Amino acid sequence: MEHDEGSSNKSGNRPFIDVLQANLSRRDLIKGGLATAATSFLAANTASASAYKYKYRKYNLINFTPVAIEDGSGPWPSISPDYQWDVIIPWGEPIKPSGPAYSYPPNSADQAEQIGIGHDGMHYFPIKSHRKRRCGWDNDRDWNDYKDWHGNMHKHRYGRGNQNGLLCINHEFGRNSVVLDKGVSSNGDENQPESLEEVRTSQHAHGVSVVELKERFGKWKTVNSKYARRIHVNSPVEFSGPVANSELLKTLENNQPLGTVNNCANGYTPWGTYLTCEENFNGYFGARGDWTATEEQERYGFSSNGFGYGWHKFDPRFDLSNSNYANEENRFGWIVEIDPMSPNKKPVKRTALGRFKHEGIALTIGQGGRVVGYMGDDERFDYIYKFVSSYNWRRIRRRGLSPFDFGKLFVAKFNDNGTGEWLELTIKNPDLAARFNDQAEVLTYARIAADILGATPMDRPEWTTVAPNGTVYCTLTNNSRRTEADAANPLAPNADGHIIRFKDSYKHVGRKFKWEIYIIAEDTHGTEDTFSDPDGLMADPDGRLFIQTDGGQKDGLNNQMLVSNTKTGDLRRLFTGVTSDEITGIAMTPDRRTMFINTQHPGNGNPALTNFPAPTDGKTRPRDATFVITRKNGGVIGS
Repeated sequence: MEHDEGSSNKSGNRPFIDVLQANLSRRDLIKGGLATAATSFLAANTASASAYKYKYRKYNLINFTPVAIEDGSGPWPSISPDYQWDVIIPWGEPIKPSGPAYSYPPNSADQAEQIGIGHDGMHYFPIKSHRKRRCGWDNDRDWNDYKDWHGNMHKHRYGRGNQNGLLCINHEFGRNSVVLDKGVSSNGDENQPESLEEVRTSQHAHGVSVVELKERFGKWKTVNSKYARRIHVNSPVEFSGPVANSELLKTLENNQPLGTVNNCANGYTPWGTYLTCEENFNGYFGARGDWTATEEQERYGFSSNGFGYGWHKFDPRFDLSNSNYANEENRFGWIVEIDPMSPNKKPVKRTALGRFKHEGIALTIGQGGRVVGYMGDDERFDYIYKFVSSYNWRRIRRRGLSPFDFGKLFVAKFNDNGTGEWLELTIKNPDLAARFNDQAEVLTYARIAADILGATPMDRPEWTTVAPNGTVYCTLTNNSRRTEADAANPLAPNADGHIIRFKDSYKHVGRKFKWEIYIIAEDTHGTEDTFSDPDGLMADPDGRLFIQTDGGQKDGLNNQMLVSNTKTGDLRRLFTGVTSDEITGIAMTPDRRTMFINTQHPGNGNPALTNFPAPTDGKTRPRDATFVITRKNGGVIGS
């Protein structure tokens, strides 16, 4: 995300680039050596992989004609000639067809019942056509079918959900210049809101949408649904876990906890709930009066003007200088659990998962039936985390409790020799006990705890995904643009990012892991499959890896989605977006024959660059939207 311009990590921990340079032999993964190295990496972990039913298919997994470089630019999307796309739920459309129609600029009341802006992470929850209920898992065999891949694909016996389901979709950010139809000042800051009404409109454009979709005659549309709802900055929420009753979450005003903001990537649970992740929450706070950042606030990037939203001028919750609302900022930066099938149930912020700039969470089931989640903290020189529940998730839920409330949080340390360690963030560690009073403080200031433990600073850890053989992939988008790079020195150490992969001991729950570099984006430049700034990521059950980008692409390309065969190293471009957008968000129907992805901030909101999804007229404001992608022959997406 473009607002996240700085690095707040001053720990001095050994940067990952040093580890990478000390391990240059691993570059045999790139180009011609990728397939051989990939095979050896997987073979070295067969003991862990044997617990899974998953096996790579032996035939070529990627058979589509890729989008050519010369076709991947301009104000309109391009897709492989073997595929087709359609557009649904652009920003401002009602979450129910009977709701308020799109008009520009919106008002706060309408926006609270409309699709938000900044489409990002999302997940599709299938609904059986013969009865509308959660497509759940009633026994171990059901879950074994599910866990064969990590995309909520319930195999064909759940096929009735292929034409009807709930789409939970995040809304990461929207500038005042777009949402409120404000201009941009000469110094580059967005013009400020002029009333509480304008602040509310901006706030209601953020958060999460839950919509019910149905496919009829090849077209997907929203339907009036009891499940449809908006969760935004002013929606009631509650806290659970070790920080829930902490003084760190209480204000003198004693105002109830409200809202979620800057919802980036996502996750989902085996019990059928949605996880939305709060990323650059610091940018929505500011200070009207005198204010000096504490050490904790500084580490999380708080400033007197934030990202220029100006909410603090009319909403005291976001005014860091208002002592009545001190600690309000600690209520953001969490992973939030939403039950899509229970529209009256409050979202729950799960504090055991730690507080930082969550990009997303990839959930899997580890040894003993424990829930394991892998998370990236999306800022230059920040860390990769892992959560492991204390017990079997089914046993915990049978007691009416959440697996997310009982577990341990770890942070990754990468060693030169291709091994790594998971360091536990616990008040039982004397080094942390010397800095913090209790576990609630450790989790609330997880970044500082990770600094103290000596975790490895990474190059913007973003999306994570777990392949069914147990390999974890993580995108590291870039690092140079957030350091000392300038016009004369545009190529800092990692301008274009890379993808790392690793595998834990003891089926995800161990404290040791082996790692290697999967691909370095710079090494793709000069090829037909060039890309930069990997971001969105998803592994499928056949051995494909879907890679989405967010940043300046080479050769004039728009941001894009590629598909990689992790067995052979084959890489092909499936889709490119529109001018100045980001391609993000991945969801599929159970049969894997329909994929949903998003365009975020097309044209950066400038109608002179694109009017997507409206016909080109040079005037209509472009809108964030969701693409529906299908193969023309009806095949599996990515094949």
